Amino acid sequence: MNMTAVIFDMDGLLLDSERLARAAFVDTCGHFGVGDQTALFMQCVGTNQEHGKQVLREGLRGKADDVAFGQLWNAKCAEYMSDAAIPLKSGAAALLQDVRVAGIPTAVATSTPGARATRMLRNSGILQEFNVVVAGDQVQRSKPLPDIYLRAAELLAVRPDRCLALEDSENGVRSALAAGMTVIQVPDLVEPSDAVRALGHTILGSLHEVREWYSASRAPDAPRDLAVRVAP
Repeated sequence: MNMTAVIFDMDGLLLDSERLARAAFVDTCGHFGVGDQTALFMQCVGTNQEHGKQVLREGLRGKADDVAFGQLWNAKCAEYMSDAAIPLKSGAAALLQDVRVAGIPTAVATSTPGARATRMLRNSGILQEFNVVVAGDQVQRSKPLPDIYLRAAELLAVRPDRCLALEDSENGVRSALAAGMTVIQVPDLVEPSDAVRALGHTILGSLHEVREWYSASRAPDAPRDLAVRVAP
């Protein structure tokens, strides 16, 4: 595989932050008395704040004030994540080291707003690993549209079809595929649906498996169809 850049999602892929966001969401649901809204939370995963507001507006219609809900959820997320270092996902540090040693440029493409994303990456000790950070408030259209990945490739001065994108969520996978990138999905909170699996990208169980894939893809005799393996 002729890979010249790697673009990483952040929440749920590099940082174990989606569980904190879900805990904050559950707390907010309890405050408003709306019951189990797991499906609504999953629709918000991988989208920026503006698109998330639309999702909440539709999902909470007739149940709660979506604006007040979103404000409280955002406040609770900030409280949960504050200035503490969010743990890295298993294998993240080693994978970043492998890519750095290979001299391949890297970017983060996250739906999280820029100031918060930068703080989270810095607090977790990996901000310096990336040449570029593109955040959800820096593009007009959210994942699953391709804008954020196209912008990351543009800033890296790399063609999108020469980029490897690493994602955990369906919205992120669809965004990177729409940008024309090779995509590996490492699911976090939910397993891919049949519809997502049908997209034809690579699905692996952990970032440790991504490291193995990465090493094999760079071998001189790597098979041409290496990128289409899908884990069961």
